[in-house]
Amino acid sequence: MKLTRRYRFCASHRLDVPQLSAEENRRLYGKCNNPYGHGHDYVLDVTVEGPIDETGQVADRVKLDEWVSAKVLQQIDHKNLSNEVIGLKDSVATTENLAKLIGDSLAEDWPLVARLRRVRIMETDRNIFELEMA
Repeated sequence: MKLTRRYRFCASHRLDVPQLSAEENRRLYGKCNNPYGHGHDYVLDVTVEGPIDETGQVADRVKLDEWVSAKVLQQIDHKNLSNEVIGLKDSVATTENLAKLIGDSLAEDWPLVARLRRVRIMETDRNIFELEMA
């Protein structure tokens, strides 16, 4: 059985590779290379998978929500991903890198019996990123 919980957060970022020229960055990232950054209202889906337990659930939803809040939302909500989030400071703050960071953060010392199966982030209506967990 799978369970997906949905979370929302707001954050800004600027897509920029320091080793590239200003023109190359503008060509590669377009408006996402704005020197002042830009923001998104992200939607994060976290999927867990496992058997239904004696309580009739695949996972304790309260415990899952607390874990996602502590490991992810408190670190990234209303932050500049490019400048304020430790795991993204040394890389380009793409949503691909953000999904990987979130997946790694959630998986570290995972507290639930149900296993972490997938992290999905919707950045815009057209940009949705999924990370399948091993």
